[in-house]
Amino acid sequence: MKRERKPRYRWYDHILLNIVLPVCVLLLRIIFLTCRLTKIEGKEMEEAALEKSGGRAIYPVWHQRGTYHTHILKSRRLTVMVSQSRDGEYASRLLNLLGARTLRGSSTRGGLSALYQATKMIKAGINSGMVVDGPKGPPRVAKLGAVILARNAQVPIIPVAWGVDRCWILNTWDRLIIPKPFSRTTYRYMEPIWVPRSAKGEELEKYRKLFEDRLNEATTWCDIQLGPEKPWRLPGEGLAEIGPAQGIKFDSEIV
Repeated sequence: MKRERKPRYRWYDHILLNIVLPVCVLLLRIIFLTCRLTKIEGKEMEEAALEKSGGRAIYPVWHQRGTYHTHILKSRRLTVMVSQSRDGEYASRLLNLLGARTLRGSSTRGGLSALYQATKMIKAGINSGMVVDGPKGPPRVAKLGAVILARNAQVPIIPVAWGVDRCWILNTWDRLIIPKPFSRTTYRYMEPIWVPRSAKGEELEKYRKLFEDRLNEATTWCDIQLGPEKPWRLPGEGLAEIGPAQGIKFDSEIV
């Protein structure tokens, strides 16, 4: 049996996690309250799927846009799978302070255990949020975890995305977006995806690609309602900040 590796923390992490991060979250909460949701699409599809599933669903999101979902979907009381790494500790504390619960595990460490726990919780009536291109990318390429979880728990995948007219775009691998105060926002629920209990192998890949495409479509739609599409990739290696990249493979360690 493998011993679980603990992340290595630095001397200043205690200060950042316990003082700086709560202050940042307070500022985020204030910013979110000032934002004005000007357009929402597909809400009726989400409600119909929840009625069919007994109020349970999986909400996949892109890493770039994880924060504002906690504001829009707060009534869904999501549990989010987060990496066991040092960076994951920051993400877990952030999400907890924003009102979401977390499970520690990702496609690179502790994923099978976290998926098992998530399946149990969904069957008990708790919704799941999944950052499907985390913890380290590549951006906008979904991993298999959400598909396997949807198959095992027999609940729908409901891709969701948001856009904003004014924001800060950080120089991170995913070009993390933070809305600016008093921004206008858009939100879109895509058509729910049901994964058959018998799905495996190539069929799982078909559903992975399906919800990846719908999530990208929703994100682009949200952006162009308010202006041009936001950059979501660091420039380099011959790739533009926006647009498809051929030949990128997703992480398939969890099967």
